[in-house]
Amino acid sequence: MSSPSGVEDSKEDEKDEESNRLLPLPSSAQSQSQSLQSEEDSDEVAFEAREKILIVDVEESDSIDAADCVPPFSWRKLWLFTGPGFLMSIAFLDPGNLEGDLQAGAIAGYSLLWLLMWATLMGLLIQMLSARVGVATGRHLAELCRDEYSNWARYILWFMAEVALIGADIQEVIGSAIAIQILSNGILPLWAGVLITALDCFMFLFLENYGVRKLEGVFAVLIATMALSFAWMFGDTKPNGKELLKGILIPRLGSKTIRQAVGVVGCVIMPHNVFLHSALVLSRKIDPQKKARVQEALTYYSIESSVALFVSFMINLFVTTVFAKGFYGTPQANSLGLVNAGQYLEEKYGGGLFPILYIWGVGLLAAGQSSTITGTYAGQFIMGGFLNLRLKKWMRALITRGFAIIPTIIVAIMFNTSEASLDILNEWLNVLQSMQIPFALIPLLTLVAKEQIMGVFKIGPVLERLAWTVAVLVILINGYLLIDFFKSEVKGLLFGFLIGSGTVAYVSFIIYLVTRCGTSPSNGLSLELSERITCNGN
Repeated sequence: MSSPSGVEDSKEDEKDEESNRLLPLPSSAQSQSQSLQSEEDSDEVAFEAREKILIVDVEESDSIDAADCVPPFSWRKLWLFTGPGFLMSIAFLDPGNLEGDLQAGAIAGYSLLWLLMWATLMGLLIQMLSARVGVATGRHLAELCRDEYSNWARYILWFMAEVALIGADIQEVIGSAIAIQILSNGILPLWAGVLITALDCFMFLFLENYGVRKLEGVFAVLIATMALSFAWMFGDTKPNGKELLKGILIPRLGSKTIRQAVGVVGCVIMPHNVFLHSALVLSRKIDPQKKARVQEALTYYSIESSVALFVSFMINLFVTTVFAKGFYGTPQANSLGLVNAGQYLEEKYGGGLFPILYIWGVGLLAAGQSSTITGTYAGQFIMGGFLNLRLKKWMRALITRGFAIIPTIIVAIMFNTSEASLDILNEWLNVLQSMQIPFALIPLLTLVAKEQIMGVFKIGPVLERLAWTVAVLVILINGYLLIDFFKSEVKGLLFGFLIGSGTVAYVSFIIYLVTRCGTSPSNGLSLELSERITCNGN
């Protein structure tokens, strides 16, 4: 008699268990469960939800989202989207770029201005693709690479990105230190300037506490300072307007200016900047499941990035033409660098109401300070994205800063008294960064063309071919720089063997990245993004 009763009890228990599984929990229990699950499953993100800027327009109706149509253009919204592109544009204005500008002007005159313009346009294309990845997926490039590639490959990509970032940061910090040395009349040595520049990490942490918009406002001030300083120099030196227009409109390239031409193109695409821009666009609250909102964001970011890079082009043009007017064809042309450029300007153009030496120093300091802060920012995204480290931002900033500042202090002490040594160091750092460019461009172009990842926002075949053409061109140009540099610098059998072995490994990894273009992403990423695509379709 007990047996049927026991079977019935067992069935009742199974029904209760099934109902508990299917029916929602009470609100308090459900929220607690979701909280625990989110803590377990949460990944490192570029911006917390509370940090993101909400994009709203009081004139819009709720029916726009329902109709899945792009809202009309709004100047107010463009203002709300303005910021990430200008932070990104700092990489086009860092001290390494300014040195390339002044050397191109002094050695090639006005003849490479056309190349500067086209190189900026190539950089704009790459940066717009970087922004596209971030907006359309809701994740930045380093995060996507973490899921797209196997562990060994993503660790190599992370290491290469960090090496590129450290190389860029050393140039930026030394540029700031040189500016501090100029503005202090040589009282502060180079290493002291490096220590002062290291403190910008704490300024960055301080600004972050006040929100993204405050940080973007500071960068706007720094960019404006650069623009005013170099525009003042441009006005003081009065470059030849006819030659300037001729240099922009008529392509010219001589055998004696090949190295400067390579430098102009090579400095435009910075590996860490590709990762940075894809993360910066996530500072705006955009739902990647709403096609209209994604398209709207891409439109505003395209406008903003174009304006930002136009400003950077004008600043680079000011620097190039100033040195073209003052030093092209002179004995000093081949010996100009960041260290002595200000002094040469002072000797050439004298004092005046505002001595040109100090105007140069102020512009260089603004360039160095802004680029070191964006370097710290990029380092956080790269480290957090590739390694999924759930660290507090101040901890990540200090770790990222330490990676760059410690070797920079060593370099500053070693090279403090030698301008020639600093120039050689700068060449090595340019080569180091050039070597890392494929490891940012190839993953970007691979991901942005994949429907499994981008959904309806994947790039079309024409744009894909154009992007790959730009990438191959930049990689080949930087390859020329590498070959030219190693031919003159690599001496000795052992050193040659090590360089040869490294080259084989380097090329093999590039081939691996290219051949993965047709493969599908990891299962987790495919599942997540297919769900997003399904939501878009509904």
